[in-house]
Amino acid sequence: MWHDHEVTSKPAAAQRLSDLARLRRVRDRIDREYAKPLDVEALARGVNMSAGHLSRQFRGAYGESPYSYLMTRRIERAMTLLRRGDLNVTEACFAVGCSSLGTFSSRFTELVGMPPSAYQRQSARATAGMPPCVAKQVTRPIRNREASASKRT
Repeated sequence: MWHDHEVTSKPAAAQRLSDLARLRRVRDRIDREYAKPLDVEALARGVNMSAGHLSRQFRGAYGESPYSYLMTRRIERAMTLLRRGDLNVTEACFAVGCSSLGTFSSRFTELVGMPPSAYQRQSARATAGMPPCVAKQVTRPIRNREASASKRT
């Protein structure tokens, strides 16, 4: 005896796997090309999805929008550049692909808890003598969902 859910479950499962693979490709592209001009429409075109569908699926899979993920990657990279100390805040902003210093500074402050200029001054003192790989881990921003999970434990 045939049941409707049996007939549709295999194609639905295959579609879900296909969507997850495309979402991984989008996430990998953001990780690789964070400094390039990227927008949701371009990312969606690259995996043959509509921008709305990509945004909904990405948020469902990773807990944040593609734009939020992109900005987090950019801020993480900017943190590294600011710790190094050879670029000022404006240069770091543009080096990571942000075109607005105001948006960059706001997002940086939101994620890191202090403005980029204060971060640069503090991290120079805090990570002095620390290997870069350790400094990166110690100074990594905590996203909202990670912060709430760590408070529960």
